Amino acid sequence: MTKVQRPGRTNPITNRLQRFEEGDLVHITINPSIQKGQPAPRFHGKTGKITGQKGKAYIVSLKDGNKAKELIVRPDHLKLQN
Repeated sequence: MTKVQRPGRTNPITNRLQRFEEGDLVHITINPSIQKGQPAPRFHGKTGKITGQKGKAYIVSLKDGNKAKELIVRPDHLKLQN
């Protein structure tokens, strides 16, 4: 028996090197293999707006029901909306 080689890497470095500008719309997609800078699970799949930067992380504003929330999320868990 031979081992089947897995295709590609699970965490490409390009996710960590993403850059966003203020006002960009981003999707929050939690990557469970990276725990740092991970938002609460209930925000997975939500879309928000970048309002600032805090170190390596970004401040994402979104509405949760009728309440405005600000999340501090690392770029590993964000994806730019097309």
